[in-house]
Amino acid sequence: MKNNVKTLILSVFFTLLCVYFAFFSFSGGSYLANAKKQNELTSAKAMVVLEKNSGRVLYSKNHEEKLQMASTTKIITAIFVIENEPDLDRIIEIEKESTGIEGTKIGLKEHEHLTIRELLYGLMLRSGNDAAVALARATCGSEEAFVEKVNSFLHERGFDCTHLANPHGLPAKEHYTTAHDLALITAYALKNPVFSEIVSTKKYQISNELKSAYNRNLENKNKMLKNFEYADGVKTGYTRAAGRCFVGSATKDGMQVVCVLLNCVPMFEECEQLLKKAFEDYKLYKLAGAGDKLKTISIENSNEKQIEVINDKDFSYPLRRDELKQVKVDIAAPEVLRAPISQGCELATLKISLENQLIFSHKIYSIIDIEANDFGTKFNKIIEKM
Repeated sequence: MKNNVKTLILSVFFTLLCVYFAFFSFSGGSYLANAKKQNELTSAKAMVVLEKNSGRVLYSKNHEEKLQMASTTKIITAIFVIENEPDLDRIIEIEKESTGIEGTKIGLKEHEHLTIRELLYGLMLRSGNDAAVALARATCGSEEAFVEKVNSFLHERGFDCTHLANPHGLPAKEHYTTAHDLALITAYALKNPVFSEIVSTKKYQISNELKSAYNRNLENKNKMLKNFEYADGVKTGYTRAAGRCFVGSATKDGMQVVCVLLNCVPMFEECEQLLKKAFEDYKLYKLAGAGDKLKTISIENSNEKQIEVINDKDFSYPLRRDELKQVKVDIAAPEVLRAPISQGCELATLKISLENQLIFSHKIYSIIDIEANDFGTKFNKIIEKM
C-alpha cells in the first residue's frame, strides 16, 4: 500500500514538473528569447526607438533604467528656453559666470553680446557648456533657479524619470534620465518648429563681437546629418561617467522616429541601423481622418430628422504589416437623440484598439444647435416675440 502511495506521489510530481517546463518553454522561454533579441539590436546600456507623434515604443533595452545622459541634457535646456523666452532675438551680455566652463564650449567672453537664438545654435550644434550656462542665467537669473524651474517644467509634462542638476550635463549625483523618458522629451521638443530647425541645421554662423573679423562658424557634431539621408536631429553627448550618448531622429514617408542610445560606443552606426530597421518594420497608417463620417443619428422631436457624426481629428499610428488585422475601430453612439440638442453636446466616442489595447480615444461633439418642435418650445418662442 505504501509503495503504491509513493509511486502515485512521484507520478504527480513528475507530471507537474513536465507541465512547468512545457509552460516555461512556451511562455517564459519566448519572453527570454524576445528580450535577447531586443538586446542584440544594440550594444548600448539602454536604448529606445519610438515614433514621434504616437510615442509608440518600437524597440527597447533597459529603457526604464536611470542613467546619466551627458550633453543630451541640452535637448531639455533648449526646449525649456524656447518655450519660456518670448524673444529669441533678444541680445544679452555675457557674464563672467558663463565663461571658462569645463568641457566643450564655444568660447564665450565676458561683456560680449549675442542673441538667445545664437546661443541656442551654439548649444545644440557645438554642445557649448558655456552657452548652456549663459542661457540658464539669461532666462532664470541663475543656474540654481534654472534647475528648479526646469525640473518643474519636466514634472508638469509627465517626465518624472528625469531630473537635472545643471543645464549642460556634466556629471552630478542628481542628474539622470531614462532612455524612454529622454525619447519622449525629444518627441515633445521636435513638435516645436524652432527646435526642429536648430537641430537639423548642419552649419550656422554666429557673431564674435570681441574678434569681429572672425565669426564663429558652427558645424553640427551630429554626423548622421551628413551620412543618413533621412536624418533630421538631434544631439550628441559624452562624459566619462555617462559614456557616449546620442539621440537621433529621422523622417521617412511622413513617419518621424526618435532613437535614444545611452552609453553606446558606436552610437552613430547603431542609431542609423535602428532607424533603418524601424522604417523597414513599420509604416505610419492613418486610422482616422478629420472629416470622416462615422455615423448618422436619428433625431426625435425636431424638424431635423438626423445629425451626422463627423470626426474632427486625424490619428495615425505606426504598425507592422502583420498587425493591421489586429486593429479594431469602435464607435459608441446612440441610435436616436431627442431634441433640443445644443452645440457642444457629446454625440459619440471613437475608440481604436490594437490587440485589445486602446491606442486612441476621442469624443465627438455637436457643432450645431438643433431645436425641438414640440408645443412648449413653439409657445416659448411666441412669448419671446411679444
